[in-house]
Amino acid sequence: MDTGKTPAFYALGGATAWKEYVNLLHIPYTLWHLSYVVLGAAIAPTIHVDRLIGTLLAFFLAVGIASHALDELNGRPLGTRIPQGVLITLAAMSLAGAVGLGVVAGLSQALWIFPFVAFGAFIVIAYNLGLWNDRFHTDFWFAFSWGAFPVLASYWIHATRLSVPVVLLALGCFALTLAQRALSTQVRTVRRRTRRVEGTMELTDGSSVVLGEASLIAAPERALLLLSIFSVALAAGLLAFRMGNY
Repeated sequence: MDTGKTPAFYALGGATAWKEYVNLLHIPYTLWHLSYVVLGAAIAPTIHVDRLIGTLLAFFLAVGIASHALDELNGRPLGTRIPQGVLITLAAMSLAGAVGLGVVAGLSQALWIFPFVAFGAFIVIAYNLGLWNDRFHTDFWFAFSWGAFPVLASYWIHATRLSVPVVLLALGCFALTLAQRALSTQVRTVRRRTRRVEGTMELTDGSSVVLGEASLIAAPERALLLLSIFSVALAAGLLAFRMGNY
């Protein structure tokens, strides 16, 4: 349904091809979820810069490109005109690159990385294509796969084990990602599936406020933007602190 609005608060308006590819990256959300990778590495006993760079690249390929390309392929939520074949190619090549990086890490470090790689590849496809009647397209799997999983995988790559602190951190990122989901669901509904909003809100002092699309999405979108900045700044600050102590 064409509502005449941009599909996301960070989406560039207009039908220019390069703008559609930029929109496909969902930049604030991609950076937000990549910050979880940094957080997982930052609390590891030892930070291996090469492993961190490789993990960030793998998650960027899997989440930033492959996941979003498949999501756009499955229903065109952004309303782009990117050809179906291009979306499939982007998804396949990016996911193959992410899996390839995981395989290299597993062969050079520890074979136990392979279950993380397998799950990551599986959930990108199952979640975004809504396989098995959307069995994995739920709030729980979104929060686990995009919130907790990057923390656990990143920590494991550096420490080759899990610990109580990283499990607690993963739970925190799980909850934060659920908050993202709760805020973004209303925003997506208004921006992508609503033609008109009408109504008033009567206050206790007798005055009234006219309700509209802007009033429904302004606060959630501001919160989403601030939370994305918070998550990236927190991860960068913690990583800088740890690197400064080496």
